[in-house]
Amino acid sequence: MMWKLKGAWMQLSKSFKGSEYADRIAHLEAEVRRLEFIDAKYRGYDEIEPIVTALLTLDPGERRKILSMDLGQYAVGTQNAQTRDAWVAKVLSDLPAGSRLLDAGAGQCQYKHHCGHLDYVSQDVAVYDATSAVGLQNPGWSFSEIDIVCDIVAIPEPDASFDAILCTEVFEHLPDPVRALDELGRLLKPGGCLITTAPFWSLTHQAPFHFATGFNRFFYEHHYERLGLDIVELTPNGNFFECVGQELRRIGDMARRFADDQPRALEIYATQIILAMVQRMSARDTGSTEMLHYDYQIRAIKRAVS
Repeated sequence: MMWKLKGAWMQLSKSFKGSEYADRIAHLEAEVRRLEFIDAKYRGYDEIEPIVTALLTLDPGERRKILSMDLGQYAVGTQNAQTRDAWVAKVLSDLPAGSRLLDAGAGQCQYKHHCGHLDYVSQDVAVYDATSAVGLQNPGWSFSEIDIVCDIVAIPEPDASFDAILCTEVFEHLPDPVRALDELGRLLKPGGCLITTAPFWSLTHQAPFHFATGFNRFFYEHHYERLGLDIVELTPNGNFFECVGQELRRIGDMARRFADDQPRALEIYATQIILAMVQRMSARDTGSTEMLHYDYQIRAIKRAVS
């Protein structure tokens, strides 16, 4: 069997030209030699040959992606924030000029630059300082552009004082998101638009102000109905396969931080193969969002008082 393995390996090596692949080929050659030794000692070569043969069946371009050891060769798991930001920008641009907008839990007011046509008002409790060593943090966080500094459950504005309210990636940072929703419902005018996003799931971030990992659609459907808010859009961002792709990219950082380790060369190749797999499956996805996705993007209209 070994002559077949060596012949396949020579064919694979010839399919890559240029010095940029030399170190990748060397890594794989070293691993094959290690496996040859193990097989010669214990079991023969039957278990190695299918690996090289399977790699040879791939399109040459796909093989180059795997051997590049560059996670950036695959887009799967990279569009979480970009997709959300584009959606928020579009929804804000559709609001009528002159509308009074509350950006609740605005943080660094990252969407303010989309609100030049609106009467923009920002609110935040402004206590996060990124000093915790727990979870993911955002050093350098600034609240310098906040207009109203207060608790989100007690905003000092009259009832029905805003035409639209924006609240993005905030609910998971609130000890009582239901009370916050009640307050946003109070502040919104009848016919006004509530624009929200919040994680379906999330890693620990901005601790100690991280009280929930995420919210399912049933949370919104229950409480929005109770508050007289009609959901006109409830769009999942990402899907199961995109989430897997996102977390695969964190393995190196998580290993260094929590395991005092790092992925080995062969494990990086394996990661490339799995990224290729989940990218293919994401493109074919027909409903895995019900199991897992990044977040929901929601627009709801407050019913007129009868």
